[in-house]
Formats: sequence, structure tokens, C-alpha cells
Amino acid sequence: MDRVEIDDYDSSSISFKFPPAPHSGRMVVDAKQLSLGYDALNVLDKIDFHLERGERVAFVGRNGEGKSTMVKAIVGELTPQAGQLELGYQVVIGYYAQNQAKLLDPEKTVFETIDDVAVGDIRPKIRTILGSFLFDTESTEKKVKVLSGGEKARLALAKLLLSPFNLLILDEPTNHLDMPSKDVLKNALLQYEGSLILVSHDRDFLQGLSTKTYEFKDHQLRGYSGDVYDFLAQRKIESLNELQRNTASSAAGEVKAVSSNKENYERRKEQEAADRKKKNRLRKLEDEMEQLQQQVADIESKLSQPEKYAAEINSGELYKAYEETKSALETKELEWLELSE
Repeated sequence: MDRVEIDDYDSSSISFKFPPAPHSGRMVVDAKQLSLGYDALNVLDKIDFHLERGERVAFVGRNGEGKSTMVKAIVGELTPQAGQLELGYQVVIGYYAQNQAKLLDPEKTVFETIDDVAVGDIRPKIRTILGSFLFDTESTEKKVKVLSGGEKARLALAKLLLSPFNLLILDEPTNHLDMPSKDVLKNALLQYEGSLILVSHDRDFLQGLSTKTYEFKDHQLRGYSGDVYDFLAQRKIESLNELQRNTASSAAGEVKAVSSNKENYERRKEQEAADRKKKNRLRKLEDEMEQLQQQVADIESKLSQPEKYAAEINSGELYKAYEETKSALETKELEWLELSE
């Protein structure tokens, strides 16, 4: 059997930098006595958190303790139960969440998605950047709607990295990345000039990316100076997974409760959005039906005056317009009845 030699992967040949971060005020995020949760469930209770321009922090802790909840509050997706949360002057947020892929345009190709946001010196490197996130030449011509969930997540991350922000928030960004792609992302983050919040369980990825680590535990958060390895040394544990294992039995019920309440919250928000959409559609249908009814009445008025509108009547134009308008009205009325049930 012939021996096959495989060249070592050279991650240095595939790299790029973030666009310059827009200037912001010194204070980026300021939270005082902040309480967050879902319905009656309190996840974080009266916490204080302060992030200044250029600071880089990591959020760690077991599942269900409030890391993603805190992030959602910062980006405006969750209303505080109590306390204050303010963003600083001219803060522009770049946010990567687990559902980030849903925001992509399904009709655009992979290449078009990146080409829309790539500017300056980065434009000639688009295919190289896509290659670093596992998109070969053939894949770049695929439409977003045919991509797998993992492919969409990688594309959403690549798109986010090319946009100018001064506060970048990444919630578990490495879940769908292989080692070379992680290296590309980490190298870019090391050169990023803005403020950074990272949520991750990946110890090796977090190493060197933050100057302060916040642990979420028992409805509170506690700050530790240094990166994730400094945090592990102070907590006298070997890995972030131990945070999960050490409290697995007690955490199980809490995680389930948080997850259930989050799901209820999301379902309620989706139902509210659906109800608003239905109400708006009904209102629009009513306006359209009123206009069509008026058009029908106008045509009937003309048909009742054959001496005045003889030409239109004899040509058949009025009868044709009458039938088309009546048909359109019936269609609108049927849709209105179905939505009203």
C-alpha cells in the first residue's frame, strides 16, 4: 500500500482583520441592581455589571445560570424585571446568537451574503475567508436556503466578523466550527480593537481572549481578573466542564425550569407577534374591502345611467370591471372570514 503524505495545515495563510471599531464613549455597558428572568422565574437578581471601552470579558458558568439571559438583555431582546441597564454613547453591537442563522436572506448565495458586507481590502479575500469557514468554491454559489444548520451558522459568523462594531458579543460561537476555523476566528478576535463579551465552554478557545472572567452562579455573577486559565486556577479546577459536573444533580432541575420558562416566553412572544400580524392583516383587508365596495357601488351607479355612460356600457368595459371587482371583493371577504374564525 502506498503511503499518503498530508501537508500540515497552515492557518497563518488564512487570516483577516475586523474592520476598525467605530468610536464609542468610555462606558459601554452599565447595569445597576439588575434583575432578569422569564415570567415569575428570576434568573439574575440585583446584579451590577460595568464594561468599559476596549475591555474583553468572558462569561462562564453552568447551563441555566443566566449567561445568555444577560446577553439578551444587553442586546435589547429581554426587558429587565428590575434595575437599570444602559448602553454607552454611540455603542454599536455585533451579536452572534444560537439563532443567528435565521437572520440570513435565504435567496442570496453564500458569496453574495459575504459580498454585501465586505469592504476595502477584504473584498479580494472573500473566497479565502469563506474557505476558512469550510465553504469550497462550489458551496459559495449555493443559496442560503439549501444550507444545513451548521453551514448557516458558520456563514452567519463569517458575515458578522466583516461588519464594523465597537461591542462584539459572541454566544457559543465555536459550536459548528472545526479546529482551523476556530483558529481563524481566534486570531481575528486577538486583533479586534473594540469591546468584547464571549460566552463559551471552550477553554482553549477562550485562552488569551479576555482580561476578566465573570462566573454566573446562584443568581449572581462574580468577576475574576485574568483570562479563563487564571479563573480556573483561582477556582482550583481543571476545566469549565467541572462547573457543570460539580453541581450536575442540583443544576438539572434548575436548567429544566429555566429552559421551560424560556420556551414559554418565546412561545408567548411568537403568539403575540402572530396575533399582531393577524390583526394588521384583518385591518388591511377591511380597508381593501371598503375600497372595493365603493368601486362596486360606483360601477352600479354608472350602469343605472345608460344615457350618460352608453359608450362604456355598450363596449362591455363596465360589465367587465364590475365582474372583476366583485370577484376581488369576494376573495377578500373569504380571507377575512377565515382569519376571523
